[in-house]
Amino acid sequence: MNIPANLKYTKDHEWVSLDGDIATVGITDFAQKELGDIVYVEVETLDQTLDKDEVFGTVEAVKTVSDLFLPMAGEIVEFNDELESAPETVNTDPYGKGWMIKVKVNNTADFDELLSADAYKDLIGA
Repeated sequence: MNIPANLKYTKDHEWVSLDGDIATVGITDFAQKELGDIVYVEVETLDQTLDKDEVFGTVEAVKTVSDLFLPMAGEIVEFNDELESAPETVNTDPYGKGWMIKVKVNNTADFDELLSADAYKDLIGA
């Protein structure tokens, strides 16, 4: 199970990296394995400001649809357009080319409240 130490995590299986006040968000390796083959990623919240834990989109796999929850409050400033034509990238490269959104965060201190890699490992029993 791939759980990079340089990222932060949520209990809802999103990962976050922070560069200044821009957070990049995707779903974890664990989440994509649990979902199975991803066939569609939908984000209709581009250019909207959302609160932490609000739904920013959905990910659809062959067997299920799952909500995506925003780990840090802020404005959705970018969607990974490559996922429209190649949603399976989330399965093959969840921490790289499979990123989903970029968020201009309201409070960068919220990043410190997210789970560390070790805490996330404990959560999923890895």
